[in-house]
Amino acid sequence: MIQEKENFPLKNWEIVSVNPSQKNWTWKDLFCFWGSGIQSIVGFSLIASIYLIYDLNFVIVLIGCLISSILVYLFCNLIGQPSQKHGLPFPVILRSSMGVNGARYIALLRGIVGIFMFGVQTFFISKSIGYLIRIFIFNIDNNILDQEIFFSFYMGLNIIDYTALIVSLIIQYVFFSKGIARNRSFINFSAIFVYFGLIIFLIMIVAENYNELSKSIILVLNTENIISKSNLLPLLTVIGTMFAYLSIVILNFGDFSRYVKNENELKKGNLSLILNLLLFSSFSILLVLGADIILVKKMIAAEQLLTNPTDIIGKFDNTILTVFALLFIFFASLSTNLIANYIPSQNVLINFLPNNFSLRSAGFFIIIISFFVSLFWLPVLSKIGILSFVDTIGAFFGPIFGIVIADFYLIRNKTINNKDIFSSISSSSYYYTNGWHLKAVSALSVGFIFSASTIWNFNLSFLQPYSWIIGAFVSWLSYYLLASK
Repeated sequence: MIQEKENFPLKNWEIVSVNPSQKNWTWKDLFCFWGSGIQSIVGFSLIASIYLIYDLNFVIVLIGCLISSILVYLFCNLIGQPSQKHGLPFPVILRSSMGVNGARYIALLRGIVGIFMFGVQTFFISKSIGYLIRIFIFNIDNNILDQEIFFSFYMGLNIIDYTALIVSLIIQYVFFSKGIARNRSFINFSAIFVYFGLIIFLIMIVAENYNELSKSIILVLNTENIISKSNLLPLLTVIGTMFAYLSIVILNFGDFSRYVKNENELKKGNLSLILNLLLFSSFSILLVLGADIILVKKMIAAEQLLTNPTDIIGKFDNTILTVFALLFIFFASLSTNLIANYIPSQNVLINFLPNNFSLRSAGFFIIIISFFVSLFWLPVLSKIGILSFVDTIGAFFGPIFGIVIADFYLIRNKTINNKDIFSSISSSSYYYTNGWHLKAVSALSVGFIFSASTIWNFNLSFLQPYSWIIGAFVSWLSYYLLASK
C-alpha cells in the first residue's frame, strides 16, 4: 500500500496542542489579560469622553458599557472554549471550518490588520520614549536641544524620534519573542503596575482636592429620566461604541485561552472583563475630573475638559510627575500591543508558513514590517485614509467568528480531530476541496457584504458600530444552513 504524501506542511511545535503542564492560566491571569487589554490611551480617552464630554445620562452610559462587556464576555466564552479544550490557537481551530489551506489565507487577514496596527501603536509608543529622552537630555544641559541636529527632520521625525522608534521596536521584540511564559509574566506585571500607578495618581488628587472632586462627581451623576425613549438611541450608541473598542481581541482570544486550566477558570476569568471595565472607567473619570480641578486652581487654560492622558500631562510643569506618567503609559501601551496585535499576528504567520517561521523569526518579520508602517504613518499613511481600508479588512472578523462558532457547536458537536487538523492529505477530514471549504467561503462572503456595507454605504453608516455583530450573525446562519445539508 502506497502512503499518500502531504500536499503542504502544517505542523509547528508552536501551534500544536499545548502541553498539559503549560495549561496553567487561572482566572487571575485572565483578569490581568483583560486589564492590559483595556488599559490604553485610546481606552482612557474613549471611556472618559462618553461619560464626561458628550451630553449623555451617566446611568445610560454605565448600562451601555456593562451590556457591551457582557456581550464580549459571552462571545469570548464561545470562541475560547474550543482552544481551551484542544489547546490549539485560533488559526488552527479555523482549519476545521475553512479547510486546512483556506485557514492559512483567511487567518492572514487578521495578521495583516495586526501587523499594521502594531506598527501604528509602536509609533505612538515611541512618542513616550521620545519625551523621556528629551527630558533626560534637558536635565543634563538645557541648551543641548537647541543644537541644529535636533531641528533636522526627515519624514516628520528627527534624530530623537528615530532613536525612540528603533528602541521601541527592539524593546518589544526582546520582551515579546521569548514565548508564552514570559508574555504571561509581562501581561500580569503590566496590568498590576498600571493599576498601581492609577491608584497613586488618584490618591494624590483626592488628598488635596476632595471637596471639589466630590462636587464634580455629584454634577456628573445625572440619573434623571433614565427610562425614556430619548435614551434608547444613546444607549445603543454607547453599546456599539464600547463593543467595537473591545471586540478586537475576540477573534483571536483562543490564542490565550488555550493555556487556561479548565472551562471554569476560563469563564471566571472572562467575567473579570466587567470588573476591569468598571475599575478603569472609575479611574478615568476621577482622574480627568481631578486634573481639570487642578488646572483651574493653577489658572492653566484649557479649551475643554481634557480626556487624553498625554494632553493632561502636557499642561503640568512637573518633570517627576511627567516621567512617571509616561512610564505608566509606556507599559500600558506595550501590553495592549502584545495582546491585540503581536501574538495574534505571530500565530497567524506561523500557521501560514509552519516550516519557515518560529517565534523569533515571526516576531522579527513583524518588527521589520512595523518599522516601515511607523515610519510612513505620519507623512503618508495617516493622510490617505488607510484606516478605512483596514476597517474593511476588519469587516471579515465578525463573519469569521460566526462561522467558527457554527462549525464547532452546531456542525461538529464540540469535537475536533487533532490528527486530521494537522494533515494536508486529501482524504483527511479538513481537506475539503484542495484544502478549502467552499461552503464556509460562501458564508464568509455573504457575512462580509453585510458587515462591510455599514462602512462603505453612507445610508447604513449608523450601523457601523454593530458591523461585527451583523457580520457574525449573517455568516453564522449562512454557514449553518449550507454545512448542515
